[in-house]
Amino acid sequence: MGRAGKRFMCAAVVGACLLGSTIAGWGADVPSFAVTNTINVGGVGGWDYVTVSADGQRLYAPRGTNMQVIDLANKKVIATIPGTKRGHGCVLVPSAGRGFITFGGDGSVVVFDLDSNKVLGTLKTEADADGIFFDTATQKVILVSGDGNSVWRIDPGIDLQTGKPEGPLALGGAPESFALDGQGKAFINLADKAQIAVVDLNAWKVLDHWSVSPAKTPVGMAYDPKTKRLFSSCRSGQMMVLNAENGMIIGELPIGPGVDASVFDGKYAFASCADGTLAVVGEKSPGEYAVLQTVKTGVGARTMTLDPRTDTIYLVTADVDPKSPTVGANGKPVRPKFLPNTFKVLVVSQVR
Repeated sequence: MGRAGKRFMCAAVVGACLLGSTIAGWGADVPSFAVTNTINVGGVGGWDYVTVSADGQRLYAPRGTNMQVIDLANKKVIATIPGTKRGHGCVLVPSAGRGFITFGGDGSVVVFDLDSNKVLGTLKTEADADGIFFDTATQKVILVSGDGNSVWRIDPGIDLQTGKPEGPLALGGAPESFALDGQGKAFINLADKAQIAVVDLNAWKVLDHWSVSPAKTPVGMAYDPKTKRLFSSCRSGQMMVLNAENGMIIGELPIGPGVDASVFDGKYAFASCADGTLAVVGEKSPGEYAVLQTVKTGVGARTMTLDPRTDTIYLVTADVDPKSPTVGANGKPVRPKFLPNTFKVLVVSQVR
């Protein structure tokens, strides 16, 4: 996440979330999710987005100045890939045999070999290089720069000696995470504008800006290709559901404070929040959405990734220092400090 988006914020609206319960009257079809496993990883440095491999065997976790590659079956770190400063996101492109890691400190994109985990080279974008995904429609790696207010694209087979990323394409605001529709469009949250920028990745231009008001600071984004719905999770304590064809808001749902990420598993949308809650959102009837469950995870578990083969969600956090203040000098809640070497992966699965 960008610098401005890194503050631990407490939203006012959490009461409507149903901790560990489900919406009454939904019947047996309502799912139930829970933390079913914990993988203790350790290591130093913060964390941001995590990525699971297509076969579900490895988890890639960018940290402060490196990225840890975790073997999920054996529950251990099998490689540490060096980087620069403030690791943010990682995308894997098996067709090119490469992975790409964003480091926000200097806008570096570290390229590594998927088989050996060896660094192949480094590309430069703009400071606060953040969210990064692979677009199947254009066959490009897409990433955003929060400080640069821009989006970039990279050919996954780029010559690392002579090639350069394509960009910047100005977005008109500071981007955070985004979603791709698989047809050549990107929907990019602009945290400082309370907007979503709609980008044509083929024409390489911004088509529109959609408001998420009354919500503010949109960060996490997910997309449902079947119903063409966007799920924009905002730090003001709401998940906004929008029509991805025209930007119309069709739902506003309460989620926890400090949200960072959203995913969609084919049926449900999820929002992971730093207060240790995971909101599960479903469609009660066509166009009518509700929070089905709020799963208790762990304080700081604000980012996640989804294994679509098994619908398993992986979140990351660490143990909170019991001496860490919870309220700042201004009387407002502050982001807690975490104990070193307690970084861990929380595994969330459907239990009913």
